[in-house]
Amino acid sequence: MQVSVSATSGLERRLEVAVPAASVSTAVEQRLKEISRTARLKGFRPGKAPLPVVRKQFGDQVRAEVMGDLMRSSLAEALTREKLTPAAGPRIEPIAMAPGSDLKYAATFEVMPEIQMKSPAAIAVERPGATVGEGDIDAMLESMRRQRPVFTAVERPARETDRVTVDYTGRIAGEPFEGGDGKDVTVIIGSRQSRPELEEGLKGAVAGESRTVAVTFPSGLSNPTLAGSTAELALSVKKVEEQSLPAVDEEFCRAFGVEAGGVDALRAEVRKSMERELADVIRNRVRTQVLDALYAENPIDIPRALVEEQVQQLQIDAARRMGVRDASKLPAREPFVAPARKRVALGLLMGQIVKTESIPIERQRVQARIEELAASYPNPEEARRAYQHNPEALRQIESVVLEDQVIDWILERAKVTDVSMTFQEITGFGKNAEAQGENPSGETTQS
Repeated sequence: MQVSVSATSGLERRLEVAVPAASVSTAVEQRLKEISRTARLKGFRPGKAPLPVVRKQFGDQVRAEVMGDLMRSSLAEALTREKLTPAAGPRIEPIAMAPGSDLKYAATFEVMPEIQMKSPAAIAVERPGATVGEGDIDAMLESMRRQRPVFTAVERPARETDRVTVDYTGRIAGEPFEGGDGKDVTVIIGSRQSRPELEEGLKGAVAGESRTVAVTFPSGLSNPTLAGSTAELALSVKKVEEQSLPAVDEEFCRAFGVEAGGVDALRAEVRKSMERELADVIRNRVRTQVLDALYAENPIDIPRALVEEQVQQLQIDAARRMGVRDASKLPAREPFVAPARKRVALGLLMGQIVKTESIPIERQRVQARIEELAASYPNPEEARRAYQHNPEALRQIESVVLEDQVIDWILERAKVTDVSMTFQEITGFGKNAEAQGENPSGETTQS
């Protein structure tokens, strides 16, 4: 077998292989002899048909099968001989396939890059640190109180933070529209959970009053009937309720799943939860710094095929999050190219560290990860068994654990500076997220 290799561009290689005609003929004859032992041909007993008859009947088919088998086996042998590792499946180009001649073909593919990594000692990481204090717990309990406000009916005009219950009928240019009517809709003034015109229009309202409010919808809505339109809402105010915060008592504790131990037990649970959150945020911040630095310090050539595969996966993931199931409506690929390149590069770099440093996966950490995941399910034991008997899920867990081990290996050699911060500074606790809806009451509608 003759083999020649040429570099076409970057990581792309063209491998030309020639299998001698004699080897092809021998393989074809051997396959025909095997068939002749069992072939059932008209006029002959099973396995007794003469070889020339078998060759005439099956020769073309057998030759095609043998050529395919020889290309696969010779390609594998050629790659091993030349010490080439394709990044993805090769593109095969037949050169000579005629009977009686050498089998010649070309395989074009990208190879995995050779990676020369810099020492992790050059990587600098700032590791934030904080403790959960009593004041942090007080602030969290206050946030929990705001999650479960108490509303009491009042006779006065509605004001900021009040909850107003209304029925409404909407019209656009005098005509009703889909989703334009509502019954017993609650609007909390100042919460920014409903259309701002509606919240503003209900200030000063009293139970039993009727009002008309104009609401303008954003032009970017997916519903063409609503996009950019102004609706007139005829409101019937049914109730105005004043908001107050609940006391932190036994009933409050039970509302958050603490059945025994009262407020002290609740505070203990809140502390544990906050400490878990703090540890997760710190770990993710450090992880991000390590990966960013590893990527920046070790630029490598990346196979286009691997990048394209990752782009497609990111597109599919994004479509799934948006509820898109039609493959023809995947989001544009351009925004995903840079993240895909980084993800592929980091996978190659971390794989190189695992290989060169002979980092074995720690089974105890895998089991601990399974226990952590299973604990979030109603039946942890059943979930644990499901993870352990699902090869794909187990591989994903092992991948995450091995990545954590590599990051720990880097951190042991990197320049790590501990930075003292507060719980709020690290976690961003206390920042409010604003919601904006599409229908008159502020709730998102499907169109």
